[in-house]
Amino acid sequence: MSELNVSIVTPDGPVFEGTATMVIARTKAGELGILPNHVPLVAPLKIDIVRIKQESGEEWVAVNGGFMEVNGEEVNILADTAEREQDIDLDRAERAKARAEENLQAAKDQKVDELMAQIALQKAINRIHTKEH
Repeated sequence: MSELNVSIVTPDGPVFEGTATMVIARTKAGELGILPNHVPLVAPLKIDIVRIKQESGEEWVAVNGGFMEVNGEEVNILADTAEREQDIDLDRAERAKARAEENLQAAKDQKVDELMAQIALQKAINRIHTKEH
């Protein structure tokens, strides 16, 4: 069976390097499933989970924005931040979610920084969903 070489990299360094039979990611245009020999593309990513299907199972990575480049047998993701499921501290993510919800409510009340609070909340929820899948 043909496989894809997959790389997820952040400004802090590589998060995932390996092979996959399929990569599923949510782009600004919708969810994409990438199989070997996929047509080349570049797509902006949403804050969401990237699922890496392998012969041995499935790996989930919380990705907080960035871009995905597909070129035949390669999928390269350049993410703002990313965390593998096993690296996520669920208690810390729950605390971040609670802080983000408080900040979002305060921002709505004060009519400032609401967008930043919404993004922080999306990131926290994404990490929780990745860990709890």
